[in-house]
Amino acid sequence: MTRIAILGATGYTAVELIKILLRHPGAQIVALTSRQEGNPHVAMIHPSLSGRLDLCLENMGPAEVAARAECVFSCLPHGVTASLVPHLLAAGCRVVDFSADYRLNSPEVFAQWYGEKHADPDRLGHVVYGLPELFREDIPDAPLVANPGCYPTSAILALAPLLKAGLVEPTDIIIDSKSGVSGAGRTPKLTTLYTECNESISAYNIGRHRHTPEIEQILGTAAGAPVEVIFTPHLVPMDRGILTTAYARPIGPLTEEKLLDVFREFYADEPFVRVVNHLPGTKDSVGTNFCDVTARIVRDRVLAISCLDNLVKGASGAAVQNFNLMYGHPETTAL
Repeated sequence: MTRIAILGATGYTAVELIKILLRHPGAQIVALTSRQEGNPHVAMIHPSLSGRLDLCLENMGPAEVAARAECVFSCLPHGVTASLVPHLLAAGCRVVDFSADYRLNSPEVFAQWYGEKHADPDRLGHVVYGLPELFREDIPDAPLVANPGCYPTSAILALAPLLKAGLVEPTDIIIDSKSGVSGAGRTPKLTTLYTECNESISAYNIGRHRHTPEIEQILGTAAGAPVEVIFTPHLVPMDRGILTTAYARPIGPLTEEKLLDVFREFYADEPFVRVVNHLPGTKDSVGTNFCDVTARIVRDRVLAISCLDNLVKGASGAAVQNFNLMYGHPETTAL
């Protein structure tokens, strides 16, 4: 049994992670942290866990966490994890980080998009990006894994096979994504109040969404060349799920069957990517660690479409998938 601590245990991704780990035969949750006042029982914060996990949330520092746990899942906000990771790694813990603190390779790019200096800049560019479909061989020995963002996961899985095969232009890619409200987190915000977002769909952060450099960086690795995208996210009045449609220019003549064959070959051995012939919807993958992908050709444009649950394959399920690889469990364990 691997002793596990979850930092920032009050949010949606944390409760999803707890539910998955509770059915994992090789995982034992021993610590939950929160910066909130007091030490509330986890069932007070997440009533769905009543009778399932008898732990209180505590405000602990890295040394206290390391004294209890071998593996740490950090669900803390951007900018916070990087101040703790050096201490956790030095104490012998392995870390799966849900934030964006270690996804980008450049401290300058991080500062440009996140508006602050990185707390651990020398480590950037040396951290494994936790998307097994592209970086599986690097994950088992990694002391620190940067769990991907939910939007990037949907975009990368839709486009990486086509870029790697040289079937589409690496520039002039348009990515249109729509996400459920849980993607904005549990902290109350005006735009995600029920009366503000119900019966309404809206674009946000056009041209400045922080997932843009992450998408370009990983797709650039797949393509072997710089990738440029226009990424436009939309807020949809549903609890969870992401639908991404990416538009790219083909290189040479293509058919839809050729595109699907490329997907099928690329994902042939991937347990959590389903190449489908139909147009997938968010309900198809909700509550699962699956990402459904397909492709179409319309007026000399390639449309790559993907669907996933932002809280599972887009966050907590992916983290457990990484955990399984790090600790030698079958990749599908508990998923």
